[in-house]
Amino acid sequence: MAQDKPHKSSRALAAELIHAAMTILRKNGKEMPMRDLMEKVGATVDLDDWARARYAKTGHVRWQSVFHFFSIDCVKAGFLLKKNAIWYLTPEGEAALSMEPMKLLEAAQKAYRKWRAEKIDDIPEAEEEAEGTEPSLTFEEMEQAAKEGLEHFINEKNPYEFQDLVAALLRGMGYYTPFVAPKGKDGGIDIVAYRDPLGTQSPRIQVQVKHREASATAKEIRQLIGLPHQAGDVGIFVSSSGFTPDAKAAARGGNIHIELIDLARFITLWQEFYSKLSDEDKALLPLRPIYFLAEQEK
Repeated sequence: MAQDKPHKSSRALAAELIHAAMTILRKNGKEMPMRDLMEKVGATVDLDDWARARYAKTGHVRWQSVFHFFSIDCVKAGFLLKKNAIWYLTPEGEAALSMEPMKLLEAAQKAYRKWRAEKIDDIPEAEEEAEGTEPSLTFEEMEQAAKEGLEHFINEKNPYEFQDLVAALLRGMGYYTPFVAPKGKDGGIDIVAYRDPLGTQSPRIQVQVKHREASATAKEIRQLIGLPHQAGDVGIFVSSSGFTPDAKAAARGGNIHIELIDLARFITLWQEFYSKLSDEDKALLPLRPIYFLAEQEK
């Protein structure tokens, strides 16, 4: 009878995951949304049943929690940067890829211990995660869980409800929205926004909103550019499913300024300006802030 193959230690698994992630980043322009990176890492590394199992207490997948937990070492070592759910490979991280996976992890952990000793002298150094226990939930994981909850909530909205969210955001940013398209044909403009109640101050903003599974196309961007505009007008295209590369190029090459807002950016802006929304607009997508102690830089 064949014996079961022993599983890797958490540390050995982390070394493979991190090396794979940094390699993937290097092959993809040195930056990638965390969700896409996690998907590629999961498809690249040989994960056994133990790695794919969920912790009984929280239900989190073991390899994903291990990956997040140990990636903190790489951030403190300067190998990775994380900002707004985007991971970046630094030049130091690219150079570190010349090391074998375990050596890379050891270098990152050594750098983290050095950083910790310099920043938090009175807190004892954290011991390595005990086998069979779940690594501490990172702030990034909690932030990602919150983001996914917001994405799901928004994706459940119909196109007109999403349009109302966009109009509410603009009002929270200090704009007036005298026109929000009713149901039916809108002539290509979903929202018109002004700096002042009468629209006498430039710029006037013309907004196109798309809420569907398909990404916005270059043709749609050009249609917005081709609408009648007054001098100084600005266009905003909001697409909950993002934009094709050609659409982004079309926005950059237009004769008027076109600002592109995808779902991730919409959520970031909603969080940023939430306190400035009216109570009625807040109710469209209510948030509850939770505050964590930030690590102070010297």
